[in-house]
Amino acid sequence: MKRRSLIAALIAATVSLAGGNQAMAETAHDFTFDSIDGGALPLSQYEGKAVLVVNTASFCGYTPQYEGLQSLWSEYKDKGLVVLGVPSNDFGAQEPGTAEEIKDFCEANFDVDFPLTAKEVVKGGGAHSFYKWAAAEKGAENAPRWNFHKYLVAPNGSLVNAFPSRVEPMSKELVSAVEAVLP
Repeated sequence: MKRRSLIAALIAATVSLAGGNQAMAETAHDFTFDSIDGGALPLSQYEGKAVLVVNTASFCGYTPQYEGLQSLWSEYKDKGLVVLGVPSNDFGAQEPGTAEEIKDFCEANFDVDFPLTAKEVVKGGGAHSFYKWAAAEKGAENAPRWNFHKYLVAPNGSLVNAFPSRVEPMSKELVSAVEAVLP
């Protein structure tokens, strides 16, 4: 009987770990995305920098925010900010393209040169583990409800703020929050 209990416990632990590392994560630095160019993009590489994580889409009413995100990145990257775009097709199927099409669109239309991840799920049970963790940290009411939702991560990896889609990248609200956490 003890052996069955032990086996059941081990299976439960394995299933829990396979579901993502958000339960064990302490900071954003515990997560890794895939880069839009291929390969791993660990958030730990940004330790000591502020990171603005934004779920993006190419065919959304908020898509012009790419311009503001690029401006924010250009203005603050040398001061310790990373803007990280996370393309997602979760809302209105507004990001249907391949990685190459998404990257080409961003570069051609908005001169984007900040890092982009591969396309990810950002809501629900299939969400990337970073997004599950962020929702747990900030509450479900601060989970993405549409494209261009923004999470601000401090240089130590803590999640300090969430901004809904309507908050423009160069708004006083967002810029003040970014400036407050720059290293």
